[in-house]
Amino acid sequence: MTADKQIETKLSPTEENKENVQEGWLGLEILQIIKESQQQHGLRHGDYQRYRGYCSRRLRRLRKTLGFKMGNRHKFVGKKITVEILSDSRYLLLVLMEAERAWSYAMQLKQEANTEPRKKFHLLARLRKAAKHSEKLEKLCESPRVDAKTKLEAQAYTAYLTGMVHFELQEWKLAMEAFNKCKTIYEKLASAFTEEMAVLYRQRVDEISPNIRYCAYNIGDQNAINDLMQMRLTGGGGGMMAEKLEALITQARTKQAATMSEVEWRGRSVPVKIDKARIFLLGLADNEAAIAQAVNEETKEHLYETLLAECRDTIQAVREELKNEAKQRERSSDNESGKVSNLQFLHSYLTYIKLCTLVKRNESMAHTLQAKLKETGADENKRGPRPQDLIRLYDIILQSLAELSTLQGLEDDHTFQKEVSLKTLVYKAYRCFFIAQSYVLVKKWSEALVLYERVLKYAKEVQSKSKSLNNSLKDLPDIQELIAEVNAEKYSLQAAAILDTDEAPEVSTQQQVKDNTPLCEHLDNFHLDKTLVGKHPNLVQFPPEFQPIPCKPLFFDLALNHVAFPPLDDKVEQKGKGGLTGYIKGIFGFGS
Repeated sequence: MTADKQIETKLSPTEENKENVQEGWLGLEILQIIKESQQQHGLRHGDYQRYRGYCSRRLRRLRKTLGFKMGNRHKFVGKKITVEILSDSRYLLLVLMEAERAWSYAMQLKQEANTEPRKKFHLLARLRKAAKHSEKLEKLCESPRVDAKTKLEAQAYTAYLTGMVHFELQEWKLAMEAFNKCKTIYEKLASAFTEEMAVLYRQRVDEISPNIRYCAYNIGDQNAINDLMQMRLTGGGGGMMAEKLEALITQARTKQAATMSEVEWRGRSVPVKIDKARIFLLGLADNEAAIAQAVNEETKEHLYETLLAECRDTIQAVREELKNEAKQRERSSDNESGKVSNLQFLHSYLTYIKLCTLVKRNESMAHTLQAKLKETGADENKRGPRPQDLIRLYDIILQSLAELSTLQGLEDDHTFQKEVSLKTLVYKAYRCFFIAQSYVLVKKWSEALVLYERVLKYAKEVQSKSKSLNNSLKDLPDIQELIAEVNAEKYSLQAAAILDTDEAPEVSTQQQVKDNTPLCEHLDNFHLDKTLVGKHPNLVQFPPEFQPIPCKPLFFDLALNHVAFPPLDDKVEQKGKGGLTGYIKGIFGFGS
């Protein structure tokens, strides 16, 4: 069901307003309708043109449904909604959509008026038109057929748009009266209805409060500036009010800029002659304090973007002065080669501020994503950020640090270069850690294990270098915590790898195990081997291999050649004398 159908169903006599129609009452949830319509049709992203188109289409459908057409395609016939024809609450919605269409057109022109100042006159005309339609809605709600809640909401809506007109015309007193009236009505409504509706009314009160304080400041209340700064920290004052507040802060800093003449950085005092640079440097401490005190991540992100935008504009102004200075040096004969000028050193200082702010902003975003990553890790069904998102953030941080090491005027500052090198190692370790986690997600265990070892290598290098730079790690992430997390992840990785190998088919196991080394030969090294948990574990090699051993020594009797044996001639002769007779005796046994 589309958003248009949802609102149409809400206003249908068969749904929420059935009771009121039976009793003869008409009602309209004005604030709830406009808030839902705005959020669903462009205002979530500040697209007022899209919301204006939605209001026009909604008006055409309402006129067609109610049979309240303004003539035909050939002729226009103007009709006015009067109390007499007020038989359906959709007539009230018709007037409300006309006011919203005019207001959204005014806000669109407000965005375009930054580059085209002439559109401010058209903007004022559309705001007056919106206020006129809201007054018409208020008069229609004075009918006795309309319930009391709708009458109060119509009065608050009219007061809000009237206050916007006076605010844009800088009629501070009238604007403050209108906004106070609107605030009072919504506060009363919030205390009288359910909690769900009360939240909506309180949100509108929070939107109006910065406008009231700004009007009070312009009337003469000097204490209002503190309240406005506090509202800026809590994220209040969007839309028109945000621009007014930034302009007010810039104006206050401009008054103080005349007293600032120089700035000191890295042991060198640099004169600041550019007004834009003075204003920026005066507000730097306030901006950093505001970021530290921000109550939520959205407000912190907005303050970081504001600070970076101001820094870029200031750097551009200094760069223009550098071009003029370079031209003057070319014309002059006494060029001082090799020495960094004060203006160039100021440019390096502003670039340093910009790069450090980028690093802090991306680090803050990385912490937020890490927290969300752990939450989604606990809840597998919930889709959230991935380690790849963090890798991109740390890539940007490392790029900013690489630019820091090349700033002009700091090439010979060895302490600065060591600090940048140390920070680079820390963020390299974190980047390597999340690359390893991305490999774990796709079950590439070997690659992840190697990367975890690389993280530990970076961490040990940081610990060894940080001994000489004691104050360099205070603003950096805790490297000891990273080491503990890596050690825990290594054990989890090894367990997951073994379980995954046990469930994997035989082909993948053969791919993972590259040799048949038995367990006894790699007790100190982790090795994936499915046979270790099977029926035939590869523990030792059997049968064992042949090993060479020394053989028995050979003895040679060298003295035998020099020994004289006794004569044996007598024994040889006796055997010879027997002849044939002795042979015969031997056969028959006579000689024995």
